[in-house]
Amino acid sequence: MSPIPARREYGFESVPAAKLLGEVRFSDAGLVPAIAQDAATGDVLMLAWMDEEALQKTLGTGLAHYHSRSRGRLWKKGEESGHLQHIRAVFYDCDGDTLLLHVEQEGVACHTGRWSCFFRGTQAAGGKVRPAQGPRVLDALFEVVRSRKGADPKESYTASLFAKGLPNILAKIEEESGELLEAGAKKNKTEVVKELSDVLFHSLVLLAERGADVSEVYAELSRRFGTSGHEEKKSRAPASRKTPRKPVRKRAKKRPGRTGKK
Repeated sequence: MSPIPARREYGFESVPAAKLLGEVRFSDAGLVPAIAQDAATGDVLMLAWMDEEALQKTLGTGLAHYHSRSRGRLWKKGEESGHLQHIRAVFYDCDGDTLLLHVEQEGVACHTGRWSCFFRGTQAAGGKVRPAQGPRVLDALFEVVRSRKGADPKESYTASLFAKGLPNILAKIEEESGELLEAGAKKNKTEVVKELSDVLFHSLVLLAERGADVSEVYAELSRRFGTSGHEEKKSRAPASRKTPRKPVRKRAKKRPGRTGKK
């Protein structure tokens, strides 16, 4: 595995894998806690344990391996569920006794079917729940959208979209897309941002309606990242390419006094 990319502007120090292995401090039981964090969103996904063998396997294969304390053996994350964790970087803290894994998560991290194992909590006294920030807001919004399926349409606009069915959802996306095009052509950037937000929201409703997950969109964008747009279009199956619309030929108007018959 290549050394961790340097990010000195934030105080991170790039080290080779061999140095990391030599400086991690394992407990008397030969273990070190490892926190898995989604590399794209920053979501904390899970905490597990590694022994030296698991850490070596993780660095050597690029897939997260842990030590199961209950089974007393090495296990690869996703070996049964298929929910693999692809390693993007491995960090260790100032004391060398805790690991932080930046991962690309396939499927979900938690055995309950949740995206993260940290889905329960309480609010501290005097604390306020802050809305999700940055790219995480799409994940949070999608969870809200998905939770509205089956809710009372009278109480929820999103629920009313689901209740009216797929044709209505598609019509709303078409409507909002038209408003975005109008804003892009004639209005200021604030209006463009607002209209694009409307398109994104209704597109998330479509994803939920079709049983897809927003993580699949992230995965598709990641797959395309670094690939030429021209090459990407060439790689698509012919059936998935848009069929160019034939130009509509206008009928010639009949001249007065002519029947059109020869």
